[in-house]
Amino acid sequence: MSDASIYVIHENDAWVEPLRAAFAERGLPFEEWHLDAGCLNLENQPPEGVFYNRMSASSHTRGHYHAPEYAACVLAWLERHDRRVINSSRALQLEVSKVAQYMTLEAHGIRTPHTAATVGEDEILDAALAFDGPFITKHNRAGKGLGVRLFEDREGLRAYLRGPDFEPSRDGVTLIQEYIEAPEPFITRVEFVGGRYLYAVRVDTSEGFELCPADACRASPPTSSADQGSPGLFTIVHDVDGSLIDGYERVLAANDIEIAGVEFILDRQGRAHTYDINTNTNYNADAEDAAGISGRGMGAIAEFLGEELLRIHGSGLPHAAVAE
Repeated sequence: MSDASIYVIHENDAWVEPLRAAFAERGLPFEEWHLDAGCLNLENQPPEGVFYNRMSASSHTRGHYHAPEYAACVLAWLERHDRRVINSSRALQLEVSKVAQYMTLEAHGIRTPHTAATVGEDEILDAALAFDGPFITKHNRAGKGLGVRLFEDREGLRAYLRGPDFEPSRDGVTLIQEYIEAPEPFITRVEFVGGRYLYAVRVDTSEGFELCPADACRASPPTSSADQGSPGLFTIVHDVDGSLIDGYERVLAANDIEIAGVEFILDRQGRAHTYDINTNTNYNADAEDAAGISGRGMGAIAEFLGEELLRIHGSGLPHAAVAE
């Protein structure tokens, strides 16, 4: 076995903790590239290995304002030297732009909410005129549901834009989007590893739009049964339409995305509206425990990366490192 390793490209230590444990359990060699800062000599050759891009669109909320831009440089360098990259430059492009996500979803026949992309206060207000009924604002580059606000009318939006609570998108582009009135307060997140369906999670939205599933996203200790287990904020389900899963797999394959969570909401007619492709997906430990599949999400990622390392760089990994 060569000295090849798995390299995890990220900017958030807390979100990588369960993946570290999954690597250690399987005896997989790995290193982390924390890209909140750095210096990349373009004349150097990258090391041998498999490179997993976990860069997040919400990096700016942790003070890492230019981490995605630096990650784009690193990915371009790796791809120039034909290294095996999981979630490539194209995946990063989609991670930081909801508009890019919607365009590729629609190109593959997948319904997205009616949306307008705007820059400027007057333009945001004018865009709202096109919506008959409630609508939401959303950041084009966001993550974790940041910047999502529900409005009944244009005047409420005007007060928000001119008040102290307005949050500009990291890239300056504010989305105005139709409000999908669901019969029940939940969305569904469909998880994929290796480009294939893993499982789906139903997420309770009754208390808002902060939908990050990672345990590290909790702002405080659990205070309710919804935080502590089943029935909870996150519940693994098995009733997602197979044709929707097939469509998502086609979208991911066409955009060089191998690990992702794709989110949709059902309207009162039972139609799915897909609104997010999250290429820096996380998993909820309580939901996996309740479903009897503890560690399944990060375990599946570790096994997939280990298999890729073995496939490309030869035999010699510890027996426990690869899936049976």
